[in-house]
Amino acid sequence: MRNPPVQPIHWQKSTYSGDGSNCLEIAATPAFIHIRDSKIAEGPQLAFEPSVWRLFIFHAAADRRPHRPPAGQPSLGV
Repeated sequence: MRNPPVQPIHWQKSTYSGDGSNCLEIAATPAFIHIRDSKIAEGPQLAFEPSVWRLFIFHAAADRRPHRPPAGQPSLGV
C-alpha cells in the first residue's frame, strides 16, 4: 500500500509584518493550522487542530474586547 502524496503547504505572513523578516507564518491544511517562525523556515513548527486554533484566536482577541464573559460563562480570571 502506498502513502498518498504529501501536499505542499502554502505559508502566509500577516499584512502587519511589514518587510516580513520578524514574524510568524501560518499555513492552513484541512487537518491542521501550522505555525512557524519566519526567520527559521526549516525549523520547528507547531500544528493545531482547527477547533483549537479558533479557541486560541478567540482568547487572544479577548484583550481587544471588554472583559466580561458571555451570559452563563465563567470568567477566566483575566
